[in-house]
Amino acid sequence: MSQPPWLKASLAAPPPQQSPHGKQFVKFNFYKLHHSVRVLDSQERADLGTELVSLLNISSEKMLTRVYSTVGTRADTDFLVWQVSDDLEEIMNWQSLLLNNDLSWSLEQSHSFLSMTMRSQYQNQFTDGIEKRDRFREDGGVNDWLFVYPMAKTKDWYQSSSTFRNKAMAEHIRIGHAYPEIKINTTYSYGLDDQEFVVAFEGDSPGQFLALVRDLRVSDSTYFTDFDTPMFTCRRMEINHLINHIGLGSSNTISEDAKNTGE
Repeated sequence: MSQPPWLKASLAAPPPQQSPHGKQFVKFNFYKLHHSVRVLDSQERADLGTELVSLLNISSEKMLTRVYSTVGTRADTDFLVWQVSDDLEEIMNWQSLLLNNDLSWSLEQSHSFLSMTMRSQYQNQFTDGIEKRDRFREDGGVNDWLFVYPMAKTKDWYQSSSTFRNKAMAEHIRIGHAYPEIKINTTYSYGLDDQEFVVAFEGDSPGQFLALVRDLRVSDSTYFTDFDTPMFTCRRMEINHLINHIGLGSSNTISEDAKNTGE
C-alpha cells in the first residue's frame, strides 16, 4: 500500500530539535499553622518554633532557601518557603524530613508549586543576553517583598504565529522595563505541575508592583492568559524573625521583635 503524501512528507522531514532543557528545580511551599496550634501555651508553641527553625536551617544548608511571611495578606497561608536546587531529590527529601518531624501535625501545606529554570524563547531588547540565562538570578531573593502567582496560557496562544508571540512579548517586556526596580523570576512547569509557569516578582514596594501589573493588563499577551491566580504577597524575613511573626517564638523574643519593628 502506498503511503499518503502527508506521511511521506513527515517521514522525509528532519526530526525537530529539542527545546532548551530545564536546569534548576524551584519549589514554592506555602504553609498554614493548624488552628489547634493557637490554643497551645507559649512554651509548646515555642517548642514547635524551635523545630521549624531547625528544619529551615537544614534546608538552607542543602539548597538556596528564602522564607517569607504571608500573615495579614492571605487567609489561607501563613508563610512561604522558597527553595532552589539542582537536584529535585533534595527538595523531596526535605519535605519528607518535615513530614516525619514532630512538627508536621501543626502545619498544613495550603499551596505547592513546582517549576524549573530554563532559557527563555523570547529576546529581551533592553537587557542583552538575558534570554540565555537558565539558572536562578544571582541577585534574587534579597528584596523586601515577593509577589508570586502560577499561570498558564490559552491554547490559542500556542497556535498563534511565532511572529505574533514575539511581538506581544516584546511589548510585555517593554512595559516591564519601565519598572527597573522590580525583578522577575519566570520559571517553567510544563509537565511538572498543574500550571505552565510560576512567576515571582521581587521588589521593595507593593504599590509599585500594583502599578506594573495594572499596566501589563492592557498588553496583547494578557489576552491569552488562561489563569494567573492565586496571587501571593509575601514579606521576606530572616528565619528567626519569621518564627516570631507566625506566633511560634518565645514570649520574650516576640515582645522584643515587636519593639524593633514598631508594632
